[in-house]
Amino acid sequence: MRDPDGRSRPPSIRDVAERAGVSYQTVSRVLNAHPSLRAETVERVRSAIDALGYRPNRAARALVTSRSRTIGVLLSARALYGPFSSFLTIVEAAKDRGYSVTTVPNSSDEPPDILAGLDELIAHGVEGIVAIAPQDRAREAVRASGADVPVLTLQGGPDEVHDFGFDQQEGARLAVRHLHALGHRRILHLPGPSGWAEAEERQRGYEAAMREHGLVPVVGPDGDWTSDSAREIATRFLPVEQPTAVFTANDDMAIGLLAAAHDLGLRVPDDLSVVGFDDVPYARHLRPALTTVRQDFHELGRRAIGVLLDEVEGTVAPWRPPRVLPRLVVRDSTAAITIGRLPARPA
Repeated sequence: MRDPDGRSRPPSIRDVAERAGVSYQTVSRVLNAHPSLRAETVERVRSAIDALGYRPNRAARALVTSRSRTIGVLLSARALYGPFSSFLTIVEAAKDRGYSVTTVPNSSDEPPDILAGLDELIAHGVEGIVAIAPQDRAREAVRASGADVPVLTLQGGPDEVHDFGFDQQEGARLAVRHLHALGHRRILHLPGPSGWAEAEERQRGYEAAMREHGLVPVVGPDGDWTSDSAREIATRFLPVEQPTAVFTANDDMAIGLLAAAHDLGLRVPDDLSVVGFDDVPYARHLRPALTTVRQDFHELGRRAIGVLLDEVEGTVAPWRPPRVLPRLVVRDSTAAITIGRLPARPA
Protein backbone atom coordinates (compact mmCIF):
# COMPACT_ATOMS: atom_id res chain seq x y z
CA MET A 1 0.00 0.00 0.00
CA ARG A 2 1.07 3.63 -0.43
CA ASP A 3 0.42 6.74 1.67
CA PRO A 4 -0.62 10.16 0.22
CA ASP A 5 3.04 10.97 -0.48
CA GLY A 6 3.54 7.79 -2.51
CA ARG A 7 5.57 6.02 0.16
CA SER A 8 5.11 2.29 0.73
CA ARG A 9 3.25 1.37 3.92
CA PRO A 10 1.66 -1.71 5.44
CA PRO A 11 -2.08 -2.17 4.87
CA SER A 12 -4.24 -0.38 7.42
CA ILE A 13 -7.55 -1.18 9.06
CA ARG A 14 -9.21 1.24 6.63
CA ASP A 15 -7.75 -0.63 3.65
CA VAL A 16 -9.36 -3.78 5.03
CA ALA A 17 -12.66 -1.96 5.47
CA GLU A 18 -12.62 -0.66 1.89
CA ARG A 19 -11.85 -4.09 0.45
CA ALA A 20 -14.54 -5.79 2.55
CA GLY A 21 -17.11 -3.07 1.82
CA VAL A 22 -17.71 -2.28 5.51
CA SER A 23 -16.85 0.53 7.90
CA TYR A 24 -13.53 0.52 9.72
CA GLN A 25 -15.54 0.28 12.96
CA THR A 26 -16.88 -3.09 11.75
CA VAL A 27 -13.34 -4.30 11.08
CA SER A 28 -12.39 -3.25 14.61
CA ARG A 29 -15.29 -5.25 16.02
CA VAL A 30 -14.26 -8.32 14.04
CA LEU A 31 -10.71 -8.03 15.39
CA ASN A 32 -12.12 -7.79 18.91
CA ALA A 33 -14.61 -10.67 18.42
CA HIS A 34 -17.68 -8.53 18.99
CA PRO A 35 -20.66 -10.90 19.51
CA SER A 36 -23.27 -8.92 17.53
CA LEU A 37 -21.68 -9.42 14.08
CA ARG A 38 -23.21 -11.60 11.38
CA ALA A 39 -21.16 -14.59 10.29
CA GLU A 40 -21.09 -13.46 6.67
CA THR A 41 -19.71 -10.06 7.70
CA VAL A 42 -16.99 -11.70 9.78
CA GLU A 43 -16.05 -13.95 6.88
CA ARG A 44 -15.90 -11.04 4.43
CA VAL A 45 -13.64 -9.05 6.75
CA ARG A 46 -11.35 -12.00 7.47
CA SER A 47 -11.04 -12.68 3.73
CA ALA A 48 -9.99 -9.07 3.19
CA ILE A 49 -7.47 -9.35 6.02
CA ASP A 50 -5.94 -12.46 4.46
CA ALA A 51 -5.89 -10.99 0.96
CA LEU A 52 -4.13 -7.80 2.08
CA GLY A 53 -1.83 -9.45 4.57
CA TYR A 54 -3.04 -7.06 7.27
CA ARG A 55 -1.52 -7.50 10.70
CA PRO A 56 -2.87 -5.54 13.68
CA ASN A 57 -0.48 -3.46 15.73
CA ARG A 58 -0.16 -5.72 18.74
CA ALA A 59 1.53 -3.10 20.89
CA ALA A 60 -1.25 -0.63 20.35
CA ARG A 61 -3.94 -3.24 20.99
CA ALA A 62 -2.21 -4.28 24.19
CA LEU A 63 -2.40 -0.68 25.36
CA VAL A 64 -6.12 -0.66 24.57
CA THR A 65 -6.67 -3.91 26.43
CA SER A 66 -5.02 -2.46 29.52
CA ARG A 67 -7.66 0.31 29.46
CA SER A 68 -5.72 3.53 29.81
CA ARG A 69 -9.04 5.41 29.79
CA THR A 70 -7.32 8.15 27.82
CA ILE A 71 -8.53 9.76 24.60
CA GLY A 72 -6.17 11.49 22.21
CA VAL A 73 -6.96 14.70 20.36
CA LEU A 74 -4.92 15.72 17.34
CA LEU A 75 -5.15 19.50 17.09
CA SER A 76 -5.03 21.42 13.83
CA ALA A 77 -2.00 23.57 13.13
CA ARG A 78 -4.34 26.53 12.55
CA ALA A 79 -6.05 28.22 15.48
CA LEU A 80 -9.62 28.47 14.13
CA TYR A 81 -12.55 29.38 16.36
CA GLY A 82 -14.82 26.44 15.55
CA PRO A 83 -12.41 23.51 15.99
CA PHE A 84 -10.98 25.00 19.21
CA SER A 85 -14.48 25.48 20.64
CA SER A 86 -15.28 21.84 19.88
CA PHE A 87 -12.00 20.76 21.48
CA LEU A 88 -12.91 22.40 24.80
CA THR A 89 -16.20 20.50 24.87
CA ILE A 90 -14.47 17.23 23.91
CA VAL A 91 -12.26 17.56 26.99
CA GLU A 92 -15.24 18.15 29.28
CA ALA A 93 -17.37 15.40 27.72
CA ALA A 94 -14.52 12.88 28.01
CA LYS A 95 -14.04 13.76 31.67
CA ASP A 96 -17.77 13.28 32.29
CA ARG A 97 -17.37 9.68 31.09
CA GLY A 98 -14.25 9.04 33.14
CA TYR A 99 -11.59 9.57 30.47
CA SER A 100 -8.61 11.87 30.45
CA VAL A 101 -7.44 13.65 27.30
CA THR A 102 -3.98 13.78 25.77
CA THR A 103 -3.42 16.37 23.05
CA VAL A 104 -0.82 16.67 20.32
CA PRO A 105 -0.74 19.90 18.28
CA ASN A 106 0.40 19.51 14.69
CA SER A 107 3.33 21.58 13.53
CA SER A 108 1.52 21.68 10.17
CA ASP A 109 -1.43 20.06 8.37
CA GLU A 110 0.88 18.20 5.98
CA PRO A 111 0.48 14.39 5.88
CA PRO A 112 3.89 13.52 7.44
CA ASP A 113 3.14 15.73 10.46
CA ILE A 114 -0.37 14.29 10.76
CA LEU A 115 1.02 10.74 10.80
CA ALA A 116 3.70 11.71 13.32
CA GLY A 117 1.04 13.21 15.59
CA LEU A 118 -1.10 10.06 15.42
CA ASP A 119 1.93 7.91 16.21
CA GLU A 120 2.74 10.08 19.22
CA LEU A 121 -0.80 9.75 20.57
CA ILE A 122 -0.79 5.98 20.12
CA ALA A 123 2.56 5.81 21.90
CA HIS A 124 0.82 7.45 24.88
CA GLY A 125 -1.60 4.52 25.02
CA VAL A 126 -4.78 6.31 24.01
CA GLU A 127 -7.87 4.19 23.43
CA GLY A 128 -9.29 6.39 20.68
CA ILE A 129 -8.43 9.56 18.80
CA VAL A 130 -10.38 12.61 17.66
CA ALA A 131 -8.49 14.22 14.78
CA ILE A 132 -9.29 17.89 14.21
CA ALA A 133 -8.23 17.74 10.57
CA PRO A 134 -10.01 20.43 8.54
CA GLN A 135 -8.07 20.06 5.29
CA ASP A 136 -8.63 17.32 2.71
CA ARG A 137 -4.98 16.23 2.70
CA ALA A 138 -4.96 16.03 6.49
CA ARG A 139 -8.05 13.82 6.57
CA GLU A 140 -6.55 11.60 3.86
CA ALA A 141 -3.47 11.15 6.02
CA VAL A 142 -5.65 10.15 8.98
CA ARG A 143 -7.48 7.57 6.87
CA ALA A 144 -4.17 6.17 5.61
CA SER A 145 -2.58 5.98 9.05
CA GLY A 146 -3.47 2.37 9.84
CA ALA A 147 -4.08 3.23 13.50
CA ASP A 148 -5.42 0.24 15.45
CA VAL A 149 -7.56 2.34 17.75
CA PRO A 150 -10.75 4.11 16.64
CA VAL A 151 -9.95 7.42 14.93
CA LEU A 152 -12.70 9.94 14.30
CA THR A 153 -12.25 13.06 12.16
CA LEU A 154 -14.16 16.11 13.30
CA GLN A 155 -14.45 17.78 9.90
CA GLY A 156 -15.36 16.60 6.43
CA GLY A 157 -18.17 16.33 3.92
CA PRO A 158 -21.34 14.35 4.66
CA ASP A 159 -19.85 11.23 3.02
CA GLU A 160 -16.79 11.35 5.28
CA VAL A 161 -18.04 11.81 8.83
CA HIS A 162 -20.64 10.28 11.11
CA ASP A 163 -24.08 11.85 11.04
CA PHE A 164 -23.26 13.97 14.08
CA GLY A 165 -21.53 16.59 11.88
CA PHE A 166 -22.83 20.00 10.86
CA ASP A 167 -25.10 20.42 7.86
CA GLN A 168 -22.92 23.05 6.22
CA GLN A 169 -25.00 23.24 3.06
CA GLU A 170 -28.16 23.95 5.01
CA GLY A 171 -26.40 26.82 6.76
CA ALA A 172 -25.55 28.40 3.42
CA ARG A 173 -29.13 27.90 2.23
CA LEU A 174 -30.40 29.72 5.33
CA ALA A 175 -28.21 32.70 4.45
CA VAL A 176 -29.38 32.85 0.84
CA ARG A 177 -33.04 32.36 1.75
CA HIS A 178 -32.83 35.21 4.26
CA LEU A 179 -31.29 37.57 1.71
CA HIS A 180 -33.76 36.52 -0.99
CA ALA A 181 -36.68 37.17 1.37
CA LEU A 182 -35.32 40.69 1.86
CA GLY A 183 -35.52 41.27 -1.89
CA HIS A 184 -31.87 40.68 -2.82
CA ARG A 185 -31.27 39.02 -6.16
CA ARG A 186 -27.61 39.74 -6.86
CA ILE A 187 -25.90 37.92 -3.99
CA LEU A 188 -22.13 37.48 -4.04
CA HIS A 189 -20.40 34.64 -2.20
CA LEU A 190 -16.85 34.99 -0.91
CA PRO A 191 -15.70 31.37 -0.41
CA GLY A 192 -13.09 29.92 1.91
CA PRO A 193 -9.99 28.06 0.75
CA SER A 194 -10.18 25.13 -1.64
CA GLY A 195 -9.33 21.77 -0.11
CA TRP A 196 -11.37 22.49 3.03
CA ALA A 197 -14.62 20.54 3.34
CA GLU A 198 -16.45 23.29 5.21
CA ALA A 199 -15.67 25.89 2.55
CA GLU A 200 -16.66 23.57 -0.27
CA GLU A 201 -19.89 22.49 1.43
CA ARG A 202 -20.90 26.08 2.12
CA GLN A 203 -20.28 27.05 -1.48
CA ARG A 204 -22.34 24.07 -2.69
CA GLY A 205 -25.19 25.12 -0.40
CA TYR A 206 -25.01 28.71 -1.62
CA GLU A 207 -25.05 27.67 -5.29
CA ALA A 208 -27.92 25.24 -4.74
CA ALA A 209 -30.01 27.87 -2.94
CA MET A 210 -29.35 30.45 -5.66
CA ARG A 211 -30.53 28.00 -8.31
CA GLU A 212 -33.59 27.12 -6.23
CA HIS A 213 -34.61 30.79 -6.44
CA GLY A 214 -33.79 31.08 -10.13
CA LEU A 215 -30.71 33.22 -9.45
CA VAL A 216 -27.25 33.06 -10.99
CA PRO A 217 -24.48 32.25 -8.46
CA VAL A 218 -21.75 34.89 -8.28
CA VAL A 219 -18.65 33.48 -6.58
CA GLY A 220 -15.47 35.41 -5.86
CA PRO A 221 -11.94 33.99 -5.65
CA ASP A 222 -11.03 31.71 -2.76
CA GLY A 223 -10.18 33.42 0.51
CA ASP A 224 -8.16 31.88 3.32
CA TRP A 225 -10.65 32.35 6.21
CA THR A 226 -8.97 35.65 7.20
CA SER A 227 -10.33 39.18 7.19
CA ASP A 228 -7.27 40.35 5.24
CA SER A 229 -8.04 38.02 2.33
CA ALA A 230 -11.70 39.03 2.23
CA ARG A 231 -10.87 42.74 2.37
CA GLU A 232 -8.50 42.42 -0.59
CA ILE A 233 -10.93 40.34 -2.66
CA ALA A 234 -13.95 42.52 -1.84
CA THR A 235 -12.10 45.71 -2.70
CA ARG A 236 -11.58 44.35 -6.20
CA PHE A 237 -14.89 42.55 -6.70
CA LEU A 238 -17.55 44.78 -5.16
CA PRO A 239 -17.16 47.57 -7.78
CA VAL A 240 -17.15 45.00 -10.61
CA GLU A 241 -19.99 42.69 -9.51
CA GLN A 242 -22.09 45.37 -7.76
CA PRO A 243 -24.00 42.97 -5.50
CA THR A 244 -26.68 44.15 -3.12
CA ALA A 245 -25.73 41.42 -0.64
CA VAL A 246 -22.74 39.23 0.21
CA PHE A 247 -22.55 35.87 1.98
CA THR A 248 -19.06 35.14 3.30
CA ALA A 249 -17.63 31.73 4.20
CA ASN A 250 -17.00 32.73 7.82
CA ASP A 251 -17.30 35.68 10.17
CA ASP A 252 -13.66 36.75 9.94
CA MET A 253 -14.07 37.15 6.20
CA ALA A 254 -17.26 39.15 6.85
CA ILE A 255 -15.19 41.55 8.96
CA GLY A 256 -12.79 42.06 6.04
CA LEU A 257 -15.76 42.65 3.77
CA LEU A 258 -17.16 45.29 6.13
CA ALA A 259 -13.81 47.08 6.02
CA ALA A 260 -13.74 46.95 2.21
CA ALA A 261 -17.30 48.29 2.02
CA HIS A 262 -16.32 51.21 4.26
CA ASP A 263 -13.27 51.92 2.09
CA LEU A 264 -15.51 52.01 -1.00
CA GLY A 265 -18.06 54.33 0.60
CA LEU A 266 -20.75 51.62 0.88
CA ARG A 267 -23.03 51.66 3.91
CA VAL A 268 -24.01 48.37 5.56
CA PRO A 269 -26.87 47.50 5.43
CA ASP A 270 -28.20 50.56 3.52
CA ASP A 271 -26.14 49.86 0.39
CA LEU A 272 -24.98 46.32 1.05
CA SER A 273 -26.29 43.48 3.23
CA VAL A 274 -23.76 41.07 4.74
CA VAL A 275 -24.15 37.55 6.20
CA GLY A 276 -21.30 35.63 7.83
CA PHE A 277 -20.94 32.07 9.13
CA ASP A 278 -20.02 30.67 12.60
CA ASP A 279 -21.33 33.38 14.99
CA VAL A 280 -18.03 34.07 16.71
CA PRO A 281 -18.43 35.75 20.13
CA TYR A 282 -17.54 39.22 18.83
CA ALA A 283 -19.98 39.13 15.87
CA ARG A 284 -22.73 40.75 17.93
CA HIS A 285 -20.39 43.58 18.99
CA LEU A 286 -19.52 44.71 15.47
CA ARG A 287 -21.10 47.85 14.10
CA PRO A 288 -23.36 46.97 12.48
CA ALA A 289 -23.85 43.77 14.46
CA LEU A 290 -23.31 40.86 12.09
CA THR A 291 -26.10 38.66 10.76
CA THR A 292 -24.58 35.19 10.64
CA VAL A 293 -25.16 31.44 10.65
CA ARG A 294 -24.58 29.98 14.11
CA GLN A 295 -22.98 26.58 14.58
CA ASP A 296 -23.28 24.79 17.91
CA PHE A 297 -19.66 23.72 18.28
CA HIS A 298 -20.28 22.49 21.81
CA GLU A 299 -22.95 20.09 20.60
CA LEU A 300 -20.57 18.85 17.91
CA GLY A 301 -17.91 18.14 20.52
CA ARG A 302 -20.38 16.29 22.75
CA ARG A 303 -21.61 14.13 19.90
CA ALA A 304 -18.09 13.41 18.69
CA ILE A 305 -16.88 12.14 22.04
CA GLY A 306 -20.09 10.15 22.48
CA VAL A 307 -19.64 8.36 19.15
CA LEU A 308 -15.95 7.70 19.79
CA LEU A 309 -16.35 6.40 23.33
CA ASP A 310 -19.31 4.21 22.38
CA GLU A 311 -17.03 2.58 19.83
CA VAL A 312 -14.15 2.26 22.30
CA GLU A 313 -16.45 0.60 24.83
CA GLY A 314 -18.17 -1.63 22.28
CA THR A 315 -21.62 -0.10 22.80
CA VAL A 316 -22.16 1.33 19.31
CA ALA A 317 -25.82 2.24 18.87
CA PRO A 318 -27.63 0.95 15.74
CA TRP A 319 -28.68 4.52 14.83
CA ARG A 320 -27.13 7.95 14.72
CA PRO A 321 -28.67 11.33 15.63
CA PRO A 322 -29.48 13.69 12.77
CA ARG A 323 -26.81 16.11 11.60
CA VAL A 324 -26.45 19.26 13.69
CA LEU A 325 -28.51 21.99 12.06
CA PRO A 326 -27.12 25.54 12.07
CA ARG A 327 -29.32 28.51 12.93
CA LEU A 328 -29.58 31.91 11.29
CA VAL A 329 -28.99 34.79 13.71
CA VAL A 330 -30.41 38.00 12.25
CA ARG A 331 -28.77 41.22 13.40
CA ASP A 332 -28.15 44.65 11.88
CA SER A 333 -25.97 43.89 8.85
CA THR A 334 -28.89 42.84 6.64
CA ALA A 335 -31.92 44.84 5.53
CA ALA A 336 -34.66 44.78 2.90
CA ILE A 337 -33.69 46.15 -0.47
CA THR A 338 -35.47 49.10 -2.06
CA ILE A 339 -35.87 49.91 -5.75
CA GLY A 340 -33.61 52.93 -5.41
CA ARG A 341 -30.74 50.71 -4.24
CA LEU A 342 -30.85 48.26 -7.13
CA PRO A 343 -27.49 48.53 -8.92
CA ALA A 344 -26.97 48.51 -12.65
CA ARG A 345 -25.79 45.15 -13.86
CA PRO A 346 -22.07 45.15 -14.66
CA ALA A 347 -21.19 45.45 -18.32
